This record gives sequence, structure tokens and C-alpha cells, in this order.
Amino acid sequence: MSLLDQKIVLRLAKNGIPKDEFESIADETERELLKAQGANIILDNDHYTFESAVTSVNNTLFCIVDIESNGSKPSHHQIIEIGAVKMQNGQILDTFESLVYCTEISDQIQEITGITPDQTLKAPGLSKVMREFRLFLGDAVFVGHDAKFDYNFVSAMMERVGLSRLLNRSLCTIDLAERTIESERYGLAYLNEALELYKDATHHRALSDAITTTKLLKRTLAIIPETIKNTEELIAFSKEAKRLKRPKVKKEEKIEGSTTEG
Repeated sequence: MSLLDQKIVLRLAKNGIPKDEFESIADETERELLKAQGANIILDNDHYTFESAVTSVNNTLFCIVDIESNGSKPSHHQIIEIGAVKMQNGQILDTFESLVYCTEISDQIQEITGITPDQTLKAPGLSKVMREFRLFLGDAVFVGHDAKFDYNFVSAMMERVGLSRLLNRSLCTIDLAERTIESERYGLAYLNEALELYKDATHHRALSDAITTTKLLKRTLAIIPETIKNTEELIAFSKEAKRLKRPKVKKEEKIEGSTTEG
């Protein structure tokens, strides 16, 4: 079990924890282990806090992640493709992309993603991909469109191959978009078309969706309130600020428009 329960996480994210108190909870070895899991905890003004609590949004290293899987339950299914983009100061620094060895992909998943067993049978194994991705992710802020799903799935795959679960700070672009952009819907494909984010997008392929999400993140960061100075304030805003009212759609538009999220 992690030393970082929800109460400690909240304190680290907001006002920090006094040096002596936190060191009584986590000694030097334990603090290094937390960092290895992505929890970038630093000493600032005699208090331990998340680095994201003292780092400006622009200077924060974001890792925007998308996965494709052969099912929705990490306990029974696995990642079949993962894509990620590292971004800082609005600039893309690096990308990660890999299919993952898998023998079973349903016809429905093959139809949605275009990924077939012929492709995944030639791909590197889950252990290799997760270990490489762990190094790529480092202690960056984990960003996803529906971040909870991607984060929990990746974390479960880490544990499946013998690694520790993720402790990176996370940010959801659905939550952020709902508080900065008026839209009838907030699915990635819908926002991509409505906002003209990425004209070369291939929906339901991991790196393409990660690139689309990166462009969405940049769009939302350009219009967040000026009062948001650091990334913990951004994370809090994405969860706590009032959602924008969705625009009313005329009856004829509802009839003509698709009811599915493509």
C-alpha cells in the first residue's frame, strides 16, 4: 500500500507538509521510491510538497497519454497499443508509440481500432513496453482524455509486469474542456471536429489520439483564468470549477446530427 493516502496527497498538493512531519512518515529510501513511482515530492520552504504545486503551468512537463485495449477491465484485459506525447512550454519534446503483444482481440475492437492480432503478434511484450513507457513517463503530469481510465489501466499493467503502480499527478482534458469550452459534447472525436484540432487524426489509434489531446490541452491552457499560476491550481480548477453550460441545440440540428460519439 502506498504511503500517499488521499489525506496526505491533498496536503502535499495544497499547503505542503512540514519537513519533520513528512520525514517521520517517509524516510529517505521511501521518498526515493515514491519519486520512482512518479510522485515528484520536493522540499520547499521547509515543507514537502508536490513539484506541481510550485511550478508554473508553462514550465510543467506534461505527458499526454492514450491507450487502446482489448477490453475495458484491467483485471481481465490488456493494453494493445499505447501512445504518448511529452509537452512543456507548449512545445512537443518527444513521443512514444508501441503496439503490444496480444493474441486475442475481438472483432468489435478490431473494427473500432483497426488493430488486428496479425499486428500485435509481432509486437513487443507487455513487460518490455511498460518498462520502456515507465522511463518515458518519468515524473511528468499524466494527461488523458478521460484520464482516470487511461491512468488506472496503465497503472494496472505496470503492476501486472512487476512494477509499482503509478503515483504521477494527473489531469483530465474532459474535465478541463468542460470548464473552458462550450460544447454540446466532449468526446475527443467530436471536439477534434468542432475545434479543428488535428486534421490528420486517426481516431482510436493511440498516438494520433494523444496528439489530438495535446492540441486540445494547448487550446484549453490558452483560455484558463489568469489566476491559475501553478499546476496544482490547474488540477483543482479542472475538478472544482463550475462546468460551462452546454449550448442549446435546435431541434432540426438534433435530428440531422449523429447521436453517436465516433
